[in-house]
Amino acid sequence: MSALHTLGVAEGLKALAEKKISSVEWTQSLLARTAAHQNLGAFLHLDAEGALAAARQADARRAAGEAAPLLGVPMAHKDIFVTTNHPTTAGSKILAGYRSPFDATVVAKLNAAGTFSLGKLNCDEFAMGSANENSAYAKVHNPWDLERVPGGSSGGSAAAVAAGLVPASTGTDTGGSIRQPASFTGITGIKPTYGRCSRYGMIAFASSLDQAGPMARSAEDCALLLSAMSGFDERDATSLQQPPQDFHAQMLQPRAGASSARPLEGLRIGLPKEFFPAALDADVNSAVRAGLAELEKLGATLVEVSLPRTELAIPVYYIIAPAEASSNLSRFDGVRYGHRCEDPKDLLDLYKRTRSEGFGPEVQRRILIGSYVLSHGYYDAYYLQAQKLRRMIADDFQQAFTQCDLIAGPVAPSVAWKIGEQGDDPVKAYLADIFTLPGSLAGLPGMSVPVGLGAHGMPVGLQLLGNYFQEGQLLHAAHVLQLATDWHKATPKGF
Repeated sequence: MSALHTLGVAEGLKALAEKKISSVEWTQSLLARTAAHQNLGAFLHLDAEGALAAARQADARRAAGEAAPLLGVPMAHKDIFVTTNHPTTAGSKILAGYRSPFDATVVAKLNAAGTFSLGKLNCDEFAMGSANENSAYAKVHNPWDLERVPGGSSGGSAAAVAAGLVPASTGTDTGGSIRQPASFTGITGIKPTYGRCSRYGMIAFASSLDQAGPMARSAEDCALLLSAMSGFDERDATSLQQPPQDFHAQMLQPRAGASSARPLEGLRIGLPKEFFPAALDADVNSAVRAGLAELEKLGATLVEVSLPRTELAIPVYYIIAPAEASSNLSRFDGVRYGHRCEDPKDLLDLYKRTRSEGFGPEVQRRILIGSYVLSHGYYDAYYLQAQKLRRMIADDFQQAFTQCDLIAGPVAPSVAWKIGEQGDDPVKAYLADIFTLPGSLAGLPGMSVPVGLGAHGMPVGLQLLGNYFQEGQLLHAAHVLQLATDWHKATPKGF
């Protein structure tokens, strides 16, 4: 048996079923490893005692003959999902010490499938950021290079998986916050179709964009997790009334007419010319092209398509998302829960000082932008126009999907940058989301699959986008690619 921290979800389940390991042994190994790598800043809250108790219970259930699909799998949750047994802060001082009276639906579904959590993972405050430098508690470091960012906002989730602290984690993706950190840390992550996973108990940033998804080492692991965490939830008005899906079975289903030598025979992959601009870093372009060449060897056909409004995705997103954030974050006012300023003179003073003390600069910046574009005289000029363009961006994808089955390209224009490198230029950080934002605005499923190393030995991810409800097709293509390549097995030096 290899070192326990190297086990993925599927491998770990097999080892548990064959009684080669116990859940307690697996958990003890991960807890020891987490203690040895606290310098990553990946965890905001670690519950060793609770995790070991849950592992013992899982082992007892297995011994009694229970067969929950993920029974005994340890993992951890992004600190944006509320939990009863761990504090939930959303990476913000305004929620310091907050404990929820209920579990988020995604957490509850994974618990029902047999998983348990080691704790809560660091994230950009209220999921606002692309580098995990906006957490109020600690910056997260990329295990591939501790001087570089892990991406954001799910940077803690990505770093924990990449460093072998957990086999899998939950993340959220509003404008690329699963796919981009997965790319920067060399793991696999999938953002499902908007509404596929319940948002109930997921602290809201931008309600029409936020979506939960799994982050793990492989497409197979992501398929197992997504099968458990997705499904209709009557408590979430945006939840899709879709029947339960076994994405793992769909992933393993061979394509009609395909052979074992060419398992992707007949799959058309569209390459938007807008995803390969001259400004794309050469190392990223090279790694992505190599990944596409592998897909061709496996039988896929590459076709050129166009998404002409790609560049408009950035201004559209940074109008809609802050507008929704300014509304969602109005509830954090020091009255009902969370941080409250000391000795307020009156109600207005309570509001102003509580929010000034509790919110970090990036959150304040987005609240101000959002309030501005929603204000009288600017709603029609900015917010309404952005919503019209959002529909046109979604229409561009539907036009492209008449010519292809999946769309592929880079996740980000560059590899992970150094911590602090973009701290004085938030617009530069916003521009790094150019390839992930269009899919988010359209509500499409998308994922990041490792395809190589770029400059400074940093990972590069290939982005795959599917049409609505095509997660099974996405995961199948990624799985076939990972059977033919080893990039998803690469680990950072020292980890």
